Amino acid sequence: MTIDNECVGCIINQSVKVADAIGADETLKNRLRTTVESMSKDFSFSKTPPEIAADVYEKMSEIAKKEDLYDEVKKLSTQKARAFIPFLKKKLHTCKDKLLTATKIAVAGNVIDLAAQVEFDLEEELDKVFHTKFSHDDFEAFEKVLQTAKNVVILGDNVGEHIFDYLFIETLQNLYPELTCTYMVRGNPIINDVTCKEAEEAGFDKLCNLVDSGVNTPGFVYERATQKARKLFDEADIVISKGMGNYECLNPSHRANICFLLKVKCNVVANSLGKEVGDIICKLTERNKNVT
Repeated sequence: MTIDNECVGCIINQSVKVADAIGADETLKNRLRTTVESMSKDFSFSKTPPEIAADVYEKMSEIAKKEDLYDEVKKLSTQKARAFIPFLKKKLHTCKDKLLTATKIAVAGNVIDLAAQVEFDLEEELDKVFHTKFSHDDFEAFEKVLQTAKNVVILGDNVGEHIFDYLFIETLQNLYPELTCTYMVRGNPIINDVTCKEAEEAGFDKLCNLVDSGVNTPGFVYERATQKARKLFDEADIVISKGMGNYECLNPSHRANICFLLKVKCNVVANSLGKEVGDIICKLTERNKNVT
């Protein structure tokens, strides 16, 4: 999925979010914005939004002299997400359909997105997600694939959201004891996406296979991934793709059985899916014969 004009404005506006996150003074704030505006004139419309964002964030990091622009914000996101764990565990313990509940939890966590065009309140989303139907609903097909799957790759998205992913993977392993789960994260800090650092702090290295994808983009760009990550991606019986960035990079993809789990937070993705901003999505793909 390549960028369009609306993506350009969104990416420029992210310079303001970065400035706020790092407490930039007016001089630095203006430099960040004017630099991104200048870069936007040369954005390639043949690239995905995450590929464009990777170049922009690398430049902003250089200007701000700060490798992880959202390090403090990510810590706060994790703390906030952890506060909901007792409530979520109770939901899982008392529900009738554990897979559906865990999947809804995974999607609810996807509202933690600092690059989104529209932001949602986590507490409000958790309050209603269990009573909200998937706007694109392939949940039954997703469940059917899991019943015979031997290995699954889960593509992580944002920090804070990864705390909810932990419960989701834990539930998958309880329901399907023979299933091998791999949680794949970004290769380096990019926006507020989860890296090995945050995943290890949350215990993913003890929960399942934790893999650094090697990508420097806020979405899984197959061509930028390590050989190991590409092999795991290709050989998995099913790939569970969390969030819009991964959707933007993997729509379309050369493989089948990618289950996109996300909250729609921008008009461009909404239009791609034929849905509305605010909808929750569980979309299982078939192989695109035009992609090799």
